[in-house]
Amino acid sequence: MKNYKITVNGNVYDVTVEETGSSASASAAFTPAAPAPKAAPAPVAAPVSAGTQGDVKISAPMPGKVLSIKVSAGEKVTKGQIIMILEAMKMENEIVASQDGTVASIDVNEGASVEAGAVLATLN
Repeated sequence: MKNYKITVNGNVYDVTVEETGSSASASAAFTPAAPAPKAAPAPVAAPVSAGTQGDVKISAPMPGKVLSIKVSAGEKVTKGQIIMILEAMKMENEIVASQDGTVASIDVNEGASVEAGAVLATLN
């Protein structure tokens, strides 16, 4: 077994690799691939807001990507109504209104990557 330390997108992982097969394959040289050039980030439209932040913040429960936004600023919502869909770990997670109210702001755009705890929207 061989241990490697691998960095992917700034995250460091310790990896253990088990050697199998003949000694010829186990002694083959490992040549890391050249890193891919970083692409310029795509321009992102400004989030839609009704003017000000609301009193009730709806935050991302986990890091992920905003797949779709189901409501718009100024729209009335009820507790449990789907506000947006957040993709995390290949699963679609429904982000819902925590109470009845009016959407004061949508603070992210479709396609945006968000961190856990990031404010996604606010309600009044």
